[in-house]
Amino acid sequence: MKTQLVHIGTIGKPHGVRGLVHLHPCVENPKDLEKYGELVDDRGERWTISWQSGKVAALYDSQKKRIDDRNAVEKLTNRKLYIPRNLLPEPEEEEFYFSDLIGLQAKIRHEDQSEELFGTVHIVHDYGAGVSLEIKRDQGENALIPFTKICVPEIDIKSGWLLICPPNEVEVRPSNTKDQS
Repeated sequence: MKTQLVHIGTIGKPHGVRGLVHLHPCVENPKDLEKYGELVDDRGERWTISWQSGKVAALYDSQKKRIDDRNAVEKLTNRKLYIPRNLLPEPEEEEFYFSDLIGLQAKIRHEDQSEELFGTVHIVHDYGAGVSLEIKRDQGENALIPFTKICVPEIDIKSGWLLICPPNEVEVRPSNTKDQS
């Protein structure tokens, strides 16, 4: 089984001329990025970091050599950093790692309590104004569902599904009807 990687930070723009970078953590405590040790980027390269000040860090390659050249770190801008999922603590009740939601089946429960598959969670978006789930549909366009307790009232990660109640702005067509257009 392939190790699941979790996005925990993104390398930003260079800071100064000595190879420091702005680092954008995706974890509650930025200091954790140092504690996890070796991070892997989206190209498979391995890095460790050392916080210098604020959100500015020094990068070290897999040979533990510090990157000390602005031009070298400039080429790393926007690389995502990952760690294996098993290094993270288990989430509390009603908390979820975004990576655990990807791939879950999204179901809709009708008034008669029957359930219908709506699609599969494809991407979790978080642009700062609230999290949304992009649901990949077999037919039709993908749907964006706000990740709120009202729109996603039940989640069962172990069983591989979540229940959605799409807002009125999301068109829901039963799977047994065909597009009349």
